[in-house]
Amino acid sequence: MAKVKAGLPQGTRDFSAEVVRKRNYIFNTIRSVFELYGFQPLETPAMENLETLMGKYGEEGDKLIFKVLNNGLERPEKHLKAKEDFEKVLEGKNAEGITERALRYDLTIPFARYVAMNYGQLSFPFKRYQIQPVWRADRPQKGRYREFYQCDADVVGSNSLLNEVELVNIYATVFGKLGIDVEIKINNRKILGALSELCGGTDKMMDITIAIDKLDKIGIDKVKEELSQKGLDKEQINLIEQYLFISKYSGNNDIILQELKKFFLNSQTGKQGLEEIEYILNYNLNIWPNTLIIDVTLARGLNYYTGTILEVKARNAQMGSIGGGGRYDDLTGLFGVPNLPGVGISFGVDRIYDVMEELKLFPEEVHLGTQVLFFNLGEAESKAAFSLMQQLRSKNIRCEIYPEQVKFDKQFKYADRKNIPYAVIIGIKELEDGTCTLKDLKKGEQQTVQQQELINHIIL
Repeated sequence: MAKVKAGLPQGTRDFSAEVVRKRNYIFNTIRSVFELYGFQPLETPAMENLETLMGKYGEEGDKLIFKVLNNGLERPEKHLKAKEDFEKVLEGKNAEGITERALRYDLTIPFARYVAMNYGQLSFPFKRYQIQPVWRADRPQKGRYREFYQCDADVVGSNSLLNEVELVNIYATVFGKLGIDVEIKINNRKILGALSELCGGTDKMMDITIAIDKLDKIGIDKVKEELSQKGLDKEQINLIEQYLFISKYSGNNDIILQELKKFFLNSQTGKQGLEEIEYILNYNLNIWPNTLIIDVTLARGLNYYTGTILEVKARNAQMGSIGGGGRYDDLTGLFGVPNLPGVGISFGVDRIYDVMEELKLFPEEVHLGTQVLFFNLGEAESKAAFSLMQQLRSKNIRCEIYPEQVKFDKQFKYADRKNIPYAVIIGIKELEDGTCTLKDLKKGEQQTVQQQELINHIIL
């Protein structure tokens, strides 16, 4: 077999034991809060039918979907137009002769597909959470990967804005537990729809929202340039600029609401969006002061959002959004089950991890794997050590025994490399009198204790 250079696909990563433990700390924190709020787990396949995904994320999102090649391409008689089909795929189009499936882009569309398929068996409102990887054919950069995990919580079958209130509280609770100081930004797609109406029609909404969504990345001049390229005239672009000018009051929700009410004075759609934002802001939220902030530039350029939209950013870290979501009142209608309202949020675990690393927020105990290492000093000694080790394991103390009888130095180095806090040594003398030597490797101290009393001397 020919040798190959070891490497990873761009935008993917291996995770060491230390990284996995830290990631599991984040997963477990999020999962515990989801469960606390009454959400139940769901998993869907890594692959979906291409038609399930295409057309749900906007033109730019569709380009980032990882398509999966069909099997059987070695039979050219079944694919006489293979070259033509490949050219279509490279253009971001669908070609059934080449690809009929794709890796999931997010967890929301697969969830909507699941609800549509199981509509008759579900109890509504249906609350689910999902923690699984997704894939995007994006350009890798800091905080942006081609394979990454999402943690979603969604409610379908309810129009109540109490769901938005609960989801905002979930964000606040999770990030409070993780120790991350965040801004939870809020806007409403009805407000953006009203802006589009003022600019000549709702058919312009996607062009406007996609451009506005890039404001913090490319600046106002580039946004205006993009809007012009999309066919908006100078008067329409000036109106959008006036709207975006309200963002200068960011952090003062009262003033922003006043300015938005004046801007949308004659728009019923705009008024409805503002009422929904006020309802959420005025509810008795158990969150930190100045955490929930109106952001008029927040657009979340996905086709399926219809109401409240949310995005979370860490205040003291160089990172983009670490969470986002919103209301999508007819998402399942895409799959033949119309008029089923829904709202959901997502946590970007990989970015949360990077923020916690940058700010050194992981607690010390997260780094700990094995807690006690039993030295191997011979066959009889190791049998006694093994019996004692099993007693500790029955009390949920993580232990291991060094597999070979080697010099003390090698076994100590092994404990040091794995950051193991305790070592237990049972030699011939200890075997005879039923004792063991317990070494606290962090403090550099040791004591002789009775084997049956060992558990009482291990402080974790």
